[in-house]
Amino acid sequence: MNLLKKKKSDIPRRRLVETDIKTSASSSDIFRRNRTLTGTTSNNFGSVNAKTDLESSRKHAHHLVRHRRKVLSVLTIVLLSAAILWMLISNFTATVIISVSNVKLAKPINSSRYVKVIQDYLDANPISRLHFNLDQVALTNYVSTKLPEVSNVTQQYMLGIGETGFAVTLRTPVAGWKIGDKQYYVDSKGVSFDQNYLAAPDVQIIDNSGASPQGSTAIISNRFLSFVGRVVSLSATNGYTVSQAVLPANTTRELVISVKESSTLVKLSIDRSAGEQIEDMSKALKYFASHGQSPEYIDIRVSGKAFYK
Repeated sequence: MNLLKKKKSDIPRRRLVETDIKTSASSSDIFRRNRTLTGTTSNNFGSVNAKTDLESSRKHAHHLVRHRRKVLSVLTIVLLSAAILWMLISNFTATVIISVSNVKLAKPINSSRYVKVIQDYLDANPISRLHFNLDQVALTNYVSTKLPEVSNVTQQYMLGIGETGFAVTLRTPVAGWKIGDKQYYVDSKGVSFDQNYLAAPDVQIIDNSGASPQGSTAIISNRFLSFVGRVVSLSATNGYTVSQAVLPANTTRELVISVKESSTLVKLSIDRSAGEQIEDMSKALKYFASHGQSPEYIDIRVSGKAFYK
């Protein structure tokens, strides 16, 4: 039996050394055969023990290019968003500041009246608070309806964050008419109003009609003032300056005017075009002047005819 057993001394020296090395050496210090190599080509690999030695320099450069493009894209979006936000803020009207484009004012204006009406329009049209979306024609029409003394409203520049200046142009009165305790005015376009911050007009309508200022008189006066405004303006265009306008007795549909260039009174009717009557007046006055005549008055209420005395 002893013949079948090998003695320790018979074990080859090579195996003995190899066995001693395997048992004594640390497994982390020796390259192991038939084992999978640990590594990754991803820079975002989460393992602490993972190495990126297997990523080539070319692939690493491509990764940096992609990363740079992402950063630039995000930066571009941020800058573009900031620019749009600033544009909206700088073009937004939160507070209205009023200025008057008419240079010579006889008295200071009540700015709060105009601020309130403009704010009311912007509240009804929120998108108009952005400067580039404001319809200035619609704004002018709205303000003129509420405040007839305004002929135009112009949006100006931004005065501060959320503050926008608006220039208000006031109507210049060419004639005035006092009914009871109420003073009315009219401009050259025939628009009547009751608030005047400019110099008082030279032409004051003398009311001899005897009509009561109650009831519908205000409506009649507005129409009449419109007619007077056209008459004064068209007379100046034809070279005549109206110095006085009289509303005759017992009527509110006729007007008698005096001009500085002639002592002849001119009788007109509001039922006929002001332009046609002033043209007839000009022809009649020139005719009488050329013939050395100076009638007391001429009546041009009927188209194509002129009566005189």
